[in-house]
Amino acid sequence: MHPPDAFHVYDTTLRDGSQGEGMSLSVNDKLAIARHLDDLGVGFIEGGWPGANPKDAEFFRRAQSELRLQTAQLAAFGSTRRAGAVAADDPQVAHLRESGAGIVTLVAKSDVRHVERALRTTREENLAMIRDTVAHLTAEGQRVFLDAEHFFDGYHADPAYALEVLDVAAAAGADVVILCDTNGGMLPHRLADVVHEVVATGVRVGIHAHNDTACAVANSLAAVDAGATHVQGTANGYGERCGNADLFSVVAALEDKVGRRVLPEGRLAELGRVAHAVAEVANMTPDPRQPWVGASAFAHKAGLHVSAIKADPDLYQHTDPAVVGNDMRLLVSELAGRATIELKGRALGLEPDRETVGRVVERVKNLESVGYSFEAAEASFELLLREEMGERPHFFDLESWRVIVEQRAGDDGAASVVSEATVKLHAKGERIVATGEGNGPVNALDNALRLGLEKLYPGLAALELVDYKVRIVSGAHGTSAVTRVLVETSDGTTEWDTVGVHENVIAASWQALEEAYTTGLLREGQQGDDRGR
Repeated sequence: MHPPDAFHVYDTTLRDGSQGEGMSLSVNDKLAIARHLDDLGVGFIEGGWPGANPKDAEFFRRAQSELRLQTAQLAAFGSTRRAGAVAADDPQVAHLRESGAGIVTLVAKSDVRHVERALRTTREENLAMIRDTVAHLTAEGQRVFLDAEHFFDGYHADPAYALEVLDVAAAAGADVVILCDTNGGMLPHRLADVVHEVVATGVRVGIHAHNDTACAVANSLAAVDAGATHVQGTANGYGERCGNADLFSVVAALEDKVGRRVLPEGRLAELGRVAHAVAEVANMTPDPRQPWVGASAFAHKAGLHVSAIKADPDLYQHTDPAVVGNDMRLLVSELAGRATIELKGRALGLEPDRETVGRVVERVKNLESVGYSFEAAEASFELLLREEMGERPHFFDLESWRVIVEQRAGDDGAASVVSEATVKLHAKGERIVATGEGNGPVNALDNALRLGLEKLYPGLAALELVDYKVRIVSGAHGTSAVTRVLVETSDGTTEWDTVGVHENVIAASWQALEEAYTTGLLREGQQGDDRGR
């Protein structure tokens, strides 16, 4: 079932968004993203430019049999006919006609300077190109939207001609004329004035904003406030240069702040999941500071903020994060106060008493002063809190570890570097000696630790070290500076981060690995003993 036609949420991730630097989507990627966008409940998904490249042609071909859209309608993007041609005979128009998409979005020049300098044609011929193409496609049964490219620049240069472009398109059958801030240079107050003036002419208006002045979302909201009833944008703001309007921020603001229903009932809570799912498919690292859906969007660190949140979460949050499928996070750091520790403990299912909370606050501050970072290693903080409460499990104890790094000459004369680690442990009453090799000292330690403990704890076979970061946290001593190691570990279902700090990078790595394994066994439900012996 398609959403009501009174307001359009139009996504152009698969076309305009894919033009962003570093973005490369396969046909399978585009199909997967389209399904996620349909789950969110957008009204229209622009699939690409059929006929412009083989990938987009294949997408539209496969979409006819492989996409079962429940909410969205598929739109094909293309340009008006060529100057001097006939729309019915233009090959590019034919690709749009035969795309299988019920919607066609045509891009047309609305800035007279682009007409004369880029298209190298006359004002009259440009209008004829628009009129003929819109009329032809609507006569063929397709619904047509018109993207008025460079509209705001064109309106500034020659408002009468820019408006004539819109009038001709509407008269020929275009349902919506979309005002494009193609260069992204508009500011909200001026843009709103122009949109209001265009709406007053009687055409249905949409907005397509770029983010070159960091105003794309604000410009989109200003346009809607001025009367636009069609808004275009991309997932997570992807797009060329500085990106397009982040459609997720636009719809969240419209629903949560303006009170305007633009998605089907209940879909806004899917926003966080869809934002991250699209990023995963596109192989783009999610921005933790992305408004509404970023991991840091509702993260609180300062003690003053957390104390207020303990009394009332609304005091330092602009909305309930659950509205968009996000969560509040409390970051433990040297800035943390008692309220942070209490709330964080509660979130972990722990209830530290007042004395314990005081000790934890002081310990966190002391450890962070020498290089630890618990906001980036919440699993290590949980173990610290459990330790102060007398509840930290011990699954094994270290007797010693040793790492050897050896460079060997190969038969072909090329040198290779091999690392070998030996660990001596005590666990479940046994003394264990295990040796592992790896492509580096940390990999070798990880392999040795796993080899030594897997017989006693078979669940460790599922653990995987998925990320490893090293940072110098004191630059005063050069190569002898203190290093901080952050390790991210996964059991195939969840991930957790642990931290180690030491003058020796391998010692710091051991600390982080030991806590990673301890956390994994704790989450598995294993029972430790008093000291692992």
